[in-house]
Amino acid sequence: MKRSLLLAAALAAALPFTAAAHKAWLLPSQTVIAGQNPWITVDAAVSNDLFYFNHVPLRLDGLMVTAPDGSTAQPQNLATGKYRSVFDLELTQQGTYRLSNVNAGLMASWKEDGKPKRWRGDAAKFASEVPKNATDLKVSQSLGRVETFVTNGTPNDTALKPSGQGLELVVLGHPNDLFAGEAARFRLLVDGKPQAGLEVEIVRGGTRYRNAQEEIKATSDANGEFSVTWPEAGMYWLETGTEDDKVAVPQANVRRLSYVATLEVLPQ
Repeated sequence: MKRSLLLAAALAAALPFTAAAHKAWLLPSQTVIAGQNPWITVDAAVSNDLFYFNHVPLRLDGLMVTAPDGSTAQPQNLATGKYRSVFDLELTQQGTYRLSNVNAGLMASWKEDGKPKRWRGDAAKFASEVPKNATDLKVSQSLGRVETFVTNGTPNDTALKPSGQGLELVVLGHPNDLFAGEAARFRLLVDGKPQAGLEVEIVRGGTRYRNAQEEIKATSDANGEFSVTWPEAGMYWLETGTEDDKVAVPQANVRRLSYVATLEVLPQ
């Protein structure tokens, strides 16, 4: 027993820091469907391992489902438990759905009577809930997107059109047409414009059962583009982020943008 504990400790110490980082994700039960019962179930969590429920649920307050014709589809049976959130979706239309959980807000910290205070909310509540004469006031804005893509029958790209807000991913091809051994190309946009120099991390699921994350690293070029050659089939987690000063309230001095996608890579 003692030897086993020592071995476990040694392995943990050898793992990269990213192994312990919390990762947010949406995981559909299927990404490509062609049948008479077009339902999927989607798990949503923030976890240490991909794709296992072992930290906290991903709150779905910002969930939005875009149908193949560009309309908004309604998820069903939403529930949040101890370690995950879940919902069902009936794919009533033929084509590609975009499932996005978008969170936007402000964070503020200041001192009141010498004690630190913290606040989180939206721009509408900021003026009334944060003291105008707060000491050492620091405000940051955040806009994050966690998403995945599901196709029923023949794929299309209506739901994939960028919103022009925050950090978004454009697949130069189709997100449900990815295959092991093939290269896929992507473009990153900030407020609808290509963004160069963004660092991207891609990790295949199943990290619980290997000693290394086996990350794939990429950086967007002058056109905001990068490419990935998929080493094997499976579910992959893609993440990137950046900061700028394009804030919504004058008191804020930084805007933090993040983007996460779950992509399925199929075997040849």
